[in-house]
Amino acid sequence: MATFTLVPGADGRAWFWHRLVPELRARGHDVVTMDLPHDDSAGLEEFALAIVSAVERHARLTEPLVLMAQSLAGFSAPLVCGRLPVPVAELVLLNAMVPAPGETAGQWWENTGQAKARSDYAAATGRGADPEFDLRTDFFHDVPDDVTEEAFAMGASPPPSALFAQPWPLTHWPEAPTRFLQGREDRFLPLEFQRGIARERLGLEVEEIPGGHLAALSRPRELADALLRAGPA
Repeated sequence: MATFTLVPGADGRAWFWHRLVPELRARGHDVVTMDLPHDDSAGLEEFALAIVSAVERHARLTEPLVLMAQSLAGFSAPLVCGRLPVPVAELVLLNAMVPAPGETAGQWWENTGQAKARSDYAAATGRGADPEFDLRTDFFHDVPDDVTEEAFAMGASPPPSALFAQPWPLTHWPEAPTRFLQGREDRFLPLEFQRGIARERLGLEVEEIPGGHLAALSRPRELADALLRAGPA
C-alpha cells in the first residue's frame, strides 16, 4: 500500500483527479489531493507550502509516498521533496513541464520550442500547422463529454501570474527516483517533444501511456495501471 499525493496542473483544482482517486483506492492505496492557491501573487513557495500542508493534514499517511505532478506542477512538486513528513519514494511526472535551474515557467515555452512542437504535431495529425489554441480541442479532445461539460461548468481557474515570473529555485533535480509518464495523444506537449525534454533535462526515457494531456480525466484506469507498474530499471 502506498500514499499517492497528486498535484494538479494549471487549473489547480483537486477535482482534476476525481476519476483517478477511486481507481487507486480500489487497488488498496491511499490518496492525497489538494486545491492550489489562486491568489495572483501566489508563487512557487506558496504552491509548495500548499502541497506540504495537504500531506501534513492527512490523517493516515502510509509509506511509500508517491508524488505525482501534472503538467505545470512539474515546476512546484519537485520543491517539496525533502520537506514532507515521509521520504518521497517516487516522483512521477505526468505530461509535465520540466524546469531548468533558474528558468521561469514563462520562459519555458520559448526555451523548449513548445509552440513549434505543438504546430508540427497538429500538422502531422491533420489539423493544420499552428492551429489557434482551443481548450476543448487541445485538452479535452479525448475526455468523456459529461466530464468535459462538468469541467466547463465550473468556470475558468487560471494559475497565478506570479507563478510564471519566478525562477525555478533548485540548482539540480531532487534525488527522489523519477518517472515520466507521457500521453501518446497529447496535443499540447506532444510525445516526441517530451521525449527530447526528458532526455536532455533529466536523462530519462518517457513511459508512453494512452490518452492526451488530461489522461487523469480521459484514461483513469489505464493511468492507475501505469502508475502501479514498475518503472524502467
